[in-house]
Amino acid sequence: MTMTEITRLILGLREAGWSEEKINDFLIYIESGNDAYKPRPDDDKQ
Repeated sequence: MTMTEITRLILGLREAGWSEEKINDFLIYIESGNDAYKPRPDDDKQ
């Protein structure tokens, strides 16, 4: 991905209401594949 695409991704996630920590964890998951950082459904949305 280019820096422009990454910036758009981050801004889109912020607009969708994601916290900075959740965004960072998602980016770590994308790069590393480590399941510890895999996005999980929010408990309050079930």
